[in-house]
Amino acid sequence: MNETVESPRLPQLEHLGDATQHAARIHAMVGYAPLFEQFSLAEIRLLGHFMQTYRAQAGQEIIREGEAGDFMMLMVEGRVEVFKQDRWNTPRLIAVVEDGKTLGEMSMIDGEPRFATCVAVEPSLIAVLSRDALALIILEQPMLGAKILMQLAVMLSQRLRQTSMRLVEFVDKQRELSDQVPGPSFV
Repeated sequence: MNETVESPRLPQLEHLGDATQHAARIHAMVGYAPLFEQFSLAEIRLLGHFMQTYRAQAGQEIIREGEAGDFMMLMVEGRVEVFKQDRWNTPRLIAVVEDGKTLGEMSMIDGEPRFATCVAVEPSLIAVLSRDALALIILEQPMLGAKILMQLAVMLSQRLRQTSMRLVEFVDKQRELSDQVPGPSFV
């Protein structure tokens, strides 16, 4: 196994080394971490060799909307707020991410610019998996790679379903509001 996985470029964060030292903590999240709910401790330890850990301080920007990104992050501890700019370029809080949740998987998978800006609300420990590291896992540990890809697909599918349901609710509300507005009066 190649244990020299290049760390992603996160110069603003304190680099703490690979994630093997946090494998037991990550495994303890299995019950509430969508990405790892099907993983054994041995698989998480193996994965830890391919991940890097970082510490972010409160108020520190981790990801910036519109920038290139080729990695995803797992929140090991802490809390991050996710902001999306609206059409007037005003940042709007769209999510709060806590222990066991992931950030940045869309850009890691599709290579598109970051969708939102993520800022640490409190000191946070983050495990990072880069696209290159995922490619190495697929080559060197194909069963683990397939499991990661399957879990990512399930997780993203669930998020798409939730977003679609919110969109339907929004459209229904808009329709109700437009039905309540009286039309022009022609006398």
